[in-house]
Amino acid sequence: MKKLIALLAALTMLFVCGCGSNSKDNGTDNGNGTNNGTNNAVDERRDTNTNTVGDDVREGLTCVLSLKVREPQFEGQTKTKLGNSEVRGIVDNMVSDALNEYFEENAPTAKKIVEKAILSSRARAAARKARDLTRRKSALEVSSLPGKLADCSSKNAEETEIYIVEGDSAGGSAKQGRDRAFQAILPLRGKILNVEKARLDKMLNNNEIRSMITAFGCGIGDEFDLSKIRYGKIIIMTDADVDGAHIRTLLLTFFYRYMQPLIRNGNVFIAQPPLYLIRTGKNHTYAYSDDELQKKLDEVGRQNNPYVQRYKGLGEMNPEQLWETTMDPSKRTVLQVHLEDAASADSVFSVLMGDKVEPRRQFIEENAGKVTNLDF
Repeated sequence: MKKLIALLAALTMLFVCGCGSNSKDNGTDNGNGTNNGTNNAVDERRDTNTNTVGDDVREGLTCVLSLKVREPQFEGQTKTKLGNSEVRGIVDNMVSDALNEYFEENAPTAKKIVEKAILSSRARAAARKARDLTRRKSALEVSSLPGKLADCSSKNAEETEIYIVEGDSAGGSAKQGRDRAFQAILPLRGKILNVEKARLDKMLNNNEIRSMITAFGCGIGDEFDLSKIRYGKIIIMTDADVDGAHIRTLLLTFFYRYMQPLIRNGNVFIAQPPLYLIRTGKNHTYAYSDDELQKKLDEVGRQNNPYVQRYKGLGEMNPEQLWETTMDPSKRTVLQVHLEDAASADSVFSVLMGDKVEPRRQFIEENAGKVTNLDF
């Protein structure tokens, strides 16, 4: 707690003066240990990778001062800032002493202010990083796009589409089977970060999320601009198993929390790859569910002993099969993601993807009986 109080003392001048946090202590001990605590507190701030400035401390705080000044001089016509230079030094000293005393006596309040300042600093850094990620580059700066992205040749967002695929194996087949003119492929390595539980700065440090933000080009959160989107259709293409469903949910959570206009505008789709390949001689067909498999077997004739292959993942398909079943616009089946009830969707994401266990357990217990297709 001494470190905390010392940090607040160091930040007091940021609150009062608005000066930067880059000044260095000369290491002189004042005899009561305050300097040592301040140094420890500064080290603590460095450990959290924050660079706190005055605006971070003052954000969300209100300070009311009652001053009586002879012949006040204001800067500007709006008179929002007092210009008497001799007043500032007096106010700085008095407020600094009072705040130091208050923080010493009210440690819980001091802790909350420090935590808020650090969060504000992280949010500011994250917002800056988001702007840097979404900054559009010129045609000569193609290296700005993610290295894993196999881009398309068309730049017309009305006809282009990007497939978000699970893993390099599926990504390789998709890259070979796609139509390079209008289809781009972005492979993701494993499951992305659950943004419902992560801070904004941590989310922006995730390579997979950074790749998507850069590839889409439309920004996130307050910086989102639908007019800058590079692809008219964003298609989630994952394996037809539990892991694939989990990845889809994580992606939808990210889109809902940080790119919600994409969903509202109808830009997000879910690909429907087949579960089974049914082959009889030189003829073949596909089934997209267990019920459809039984119907297809009846159609081709079970007495003909048709060959049935269960696809465990997209990587098991060759490029021609992937194009024929999942990527050919004239034959494929894709589901468009709609947002019908924003309040209900917000609640579901919070319950199922949030960090509170009890609401999620209650939801599972109430809805477990409704499950009809469970993949063990």
